[in-house]
Amino acid sequence: MLKDSRLLFKLWLKNPRSIGAVAVSGPELAAAMARQIPKQLDGYVVELGGGTGSVTRAILAAGVAPDRLIVIERDPMLHKHLVERFPGVRILLGDALHLPSLLRRHNVAPVAAIVSSLPLLSLKKSIQLRIGAQAFAVLEPGAPFIQFTYGLFSPLPRNRLGIVGEVEERVLQNLPPASVWRYVRPAGQLARSHGRSKLDHAA
Repeated sequence: MLKDSRLLFKLWLKNPRSIGAVAVSGPELAAAMARQIPKQLDGYVVELGGGTGSVTRAILAAGVAPDRLIVIERDPMLHKHLVERFPGVRILLGDALHLPSLLRRHNVAPVAAIVSSLPLLSLKKSIQLRIGAQAFAVLEPGAPFIQFTYGLFSPLPRNRLGIVGEVEERVLQNLPPASVWRYVRPAGQLARSHGRSKLDHAA
């Protein structure tokens, strides 16, 4: 974990705007996120923002098969680190803003859960909305979007996305303390695209 923290800090010094957090997610937080993944999976688990792999490790430890896990990381150095650390997992170099086209390109469907470590509260509201729209465009109805945050408020705009969500766990052992949110799209409700076609075309 110390080695991972050093790597993350090194990348942050190089480009602070591209790295959302200097601290690596602790094992308790990573395990809390993995616990929110449905036990009976009929599809893939997609992890957004693999970072140094602490959450990836917890997802695998929770019983998700390596060939059912897709990790997306946009930083080339972290992508290389993850590929070396998890040889049995598909690690894709890409951006969550282009999630539908990225997954289509790699024939990833259906998606049974998304686990996100993206620093959503540090992003512009418009970017939060676009990432949320992209995520729920690929999730199966009722499939969860799992997100941790250090903040006090919902990392996703629930009303604007037409989703429901709440804090499932608070991890006080983590430094800093964190909350794990779980969001779903209500049954029978269509995903709100908010420019989905435009984003896909740009991907």
